[in-house]
Amino acid sequence: MRKELRSLYVILLLAIPMVALAHSPAAQPQEEKKQRSEAKYREKLAKEVRHQLVMLPWYSVFDNLAYKMEGDKVILSGQVTRPTLKSDAEGAVKSIEGVASVVNNIEVLPLSPLDDQLRRAVYRAIYGDAGLSRYSVQAVPSIHIIVKNGNVTLEGVVDNETDKNLANLRASGVPNVFSVKNNLVVASDGK
Repeated sequence: MRKELRSLYVILLLAIPMVALAHSPAAQPQEEKKQRSEAKYREKLAKEVRHQLVMLPWYSVFDNLAYKMEGDKVILSGQVTRPTLKSDAEGAVKSIEGVASVVNNIEVLPLSPLDDQLRRAVYRAIYGDAGLSRYSVQAVPSIHIIVKNGNVTLEGVVDNETDKNLANLRASGVPNVFSVKNNLVVASDGK
């Protein structure tokens, strides 16, 4: 009996370090580490896609470029005023290492002198306001003005709900604007 207890005690002493080692942080499953590195890689790839889109030479406050990542496929969307910007965006994203394919769903806005006048008028109304002028000092202002057939859509990010409502109010006050759709996102809302 004593011999059995002694052997059980020895087995227990040898098993404790192995159990502790199995539950230590250094022994995390390889799959979990792989998932974390994969997530980091996807995040880095998404940042690079965003960087390439923002750095396009003709990208302006009157264009809206968005993207969605599905694995190594990038889906581009939004609206642009120049057809060349659509193809430039696709080319810039295709050249990124790690991007296997690009689906280009970017809409080219129709040519219209009235829409061009409205773009300028809405720009002056929004960025000429003392409360919103701080958004204009960036390389690409954060409030994008999309005009299609007299209808205005505001896209982008603002600091607070007041700025979102003020931009909507200023755009709505421009003569000859049929409607204003306010898609501005408040930065503190988690985006």
